[in-house]
Amino acid sequence: MSTNKGGGGGGGGGKKKKEVKKETKLGMAFKKDENFGEWYSEVVVNSEMIEYYDISGCYILRPWAMEIWELLKEFFDAEIKKLKLKPYYFPLFVTENVLQKEKDHIEGFAPEVAWVTKSGKSDLEAPIAIRPTSETVMYPYFSKWIRSHRDLPLKCNQWCNVVRWEFSNPTPFIRSREFLWQEGHTVFATKEEADEEVLQILELYRRIYEEFLAVPVYKGRKSEMEKFAGGLYTTSVEAFIPNTGRGIQGATSHCLGQNFAKMFDITFENEKGERSMVWQNSWAYTTRSIGVMVMTHGDDKGLVLPPRVAPIQVIVIPVPFKDADTTAIKGACESTVYTLNQAGIRADLDARENYSPGWKYSQWEMKGVPLRIEIGPKDLANKQVRIVRRDNGAKVDIPSTDVVEQVGALLEGIQANLLETAKQKRDACIKTISTWDEFIGALNDKKLILAPWCDEEEVEKDVKARTKGELGAAKTLCTPFDQPDLPAGTVCFASGKPAQKWSFWGRSY
Repeated sequence: MSTNKGGGGGGGGGKKKKEVKKETKLGMAFKKDENFGEWYSEVVVNSEMIEYYDISGCYILRPWAMEIWELLKEFFDAEIKKLKLKPYYFPLFVTENVLQKEKDHIEGFAPEVAWVTKSGKSDLEAPIAIRPTSETVMYPYFSKWIRSHRDLPLKCNQWCNVVRWEFSNPTPFIRSREFLWQEGHTVFATKEEADEEVLQILELYRRIYEEFLAVPVYKGRKSEMEKFAGGLYTTSVEAFIPNTGRGIQGATSHCLGQNFAKMFDITFENEKGERSMVWQNSWAYTTRSIGVMVMTHGDDKGLVLPPRVAPIQVIVIPVPFKDADTTAIKGACESTVYTLNQAGIRADLDARENYSPGWKYSQWEMKGVPLRIEIGPKDLANKQVRIVRRDNGAKVDIPSTDVVEQVGALLEGIQANLLETAKQKRDACIKTISTWDEFIGALNDKKLILAPWCDEEEVEKDVKARTKGELGAAKTLCTPFDQPDLPAGTVCFASGKPAQKWSFWGRSY
């Protein structure tokens, strides 16, 4: 079976002898700061999020990952339903002639499209593509369904898989050949409505990252060179991984303008009885979001999960010493789990008798559970429980009667602490520069670079060409909406022409 443990980018150093705790036989072989790529591969497997599959770039998502995806889906689905989005499901396959119809668009995906050419032993009359995205799958039918202004807006969303046959280094969650996503596709009568929705959706993506995954992101606009192929403009939320010095696109919200409407003849009769061209958006986020969370919070013990997305928020572990009343201890543990569950807290009991408490501690630390509750004879006698935090290891004994209130407060505290810690680490990596030499110095120092730019495509191409190397070229990540002051006379760091804006630059995944 191929393990294909291509790392999370930027990791260095050779293999180290596996370090394991003698008592538990659990442990990480690689350290996050020493060999990031191998550390990441190890964390996602050892925490039971994924299993490697025998087709390179494809992974089995185990319950520990799927339950996180479902929690994110639950939030996002409820929010887009408030915006009157309707659920659809479109087929996985698309014919070649339809796929090729929007040339600029498909050019951006062409190298990654997977084709079905046979049925059994017979060649198909014409090859059929597996969707890399669904614009060309959906829009011929939008043209059929939309006739008048009364049919607008049309708002559809589907939760599905897509296939993009990556040939670069596959990495679980971050770059895989098949991944899960939601994709929203909406159609409006006016550009103003489309523009408004682009930002509404982008704000929901910010909330997914910051409020749920505790990952700080910047909202901004992509350059013309980096925008969605065939679209009018692209907005995104951008995260940054300090360990590798790489930016990572978290999610995108595109205004497609009228380009696809022209290609697929999507028009409507307006109130004046005239034919008008529609305005369209598309937007998506993927299971990549889980990988960004792992990279941001994980440590040398394994995963660290933000409470809002942790499948289990509290694991309760009985600690029976010799001659202890094991029945009473187990009863107290069961009662604690029940009380927490009744209060809406995701708690579970680890009552396995073939593992020691120490082994269990290590395993649940590896899986990133935010809080551990230990109950032993002393706790039973004192009518208390011991609570241990995963994020900072802090321990506290609290009365059993206060468990719901205290656990709730601790979970909120962990959620806030993870976001704040990640924000401080990211902010410490931001380097504001004004010259080419400063840019190269910051790039080599793995920084997130904020630079004044003339906003010219040729200049961005030139920066890419001049920085091309083993670690990959630098490019624009986004132009943040929150723009610092740009003093008169400021020039572009790369061309010396008058600067038009501040943009984030760097290497990316």
